[in-house]
Amino acid sequence: MKKYFAPSELIINDDGSVFHLHVKPEWLADKVILVGDPGRVALIGSHFENKECEVESREFKTITGTYKGKRITVVSTGIGCDNIDIVMNELDALANIDFQTREEKPQLRRLELVRIGTCGGLQPDTPVGTFICSQKSIGFDGLLNFYAGRNDICDLQFEHAFLNHMGWSGNICAPAPYVIDADSELIERIAGNDMVRGVTIAANGFFGPQGRELRIPLADPKQNDKIENFEYNGYRITNFEMESSALAGLSRLMGHKATTVCMVIANRLIKEANTGYRNTIDTLIKTVLDRI
Repeated sequence: MKKYFAPSELIINDDGSVFHLHVKPEWLADKVILVGDPGRVALIGSHFENKECEVESREFKTITGTYKGKRITVVSTGIGCDNIDIVMNELDALANIDFQTREEKPQLRRLELVRIGTCGGLQPDTPVGTFICSQKSIGFDGLLNFYAGRNDICDLQFEHAFLNHMGWSGNICAPAPYVIDADSELIERIAGNDMVRGVTIAANGFFGPQGRELRIPLADPKQNDKIENFEYNGYRITNFEMESSALAGLSRLMGHKATTVCMVIANRLIKEANTGYRNTIDTLIKTVLDRI
């Protein structure tokens, strides 16, 4: 018996679009680029030969068009893994649920998703301007813990090693991070030979969770020192951002392919930052467009 998705679970707008994104099923391409900043959607769309649709709702802006013969959808997610939860579930619904019958389609679509973002580097070999493709992500957000099958797709041994290193095992006030791999084929294609293949922490905040201290003291002042010194089976943690774990994890559970690529705009180790990165990130955008 096919599963029926009730109106309270899958909310469809009167015009036939999905609730938050305001995108209709026929507007979704198989290749999807995700960005945090709605303004970056227009920047990516400026490279398209033509545009089929352009729609905006809250922080979610979407353009579908063609680049060098490839049909691509670009969506802004805003900041954080909670928004990735909204975007991924609604994109998957657009691809794999019949909006007329509210049932799963018999033939499932597999999307290819690449998030383009910015991040903070955590190692000496990740200076400002470095492109990092997230081979593994450590989710501080806890999002995947709400979904069945979480342990089947996560690197549990890596998780245990990281928890022990941070001193979080058995601490009910500490995060419950998960470790998830991005899609290996997509990494090969997108990272090529010119990007660092890294281990990325997807933090659940910009300040305290990433070791930034303003007026509120940190619970663990040595948190970032521990993160920078962590090593497991040859892996070192390369960067902080805020979405990669939820994207990789939900994609694995849904049967899609995903990875995240970021440009380093601050190096936490050597305390340098570049706020004038907006022009140079276009190089990363063109690289992803060519390789997706």
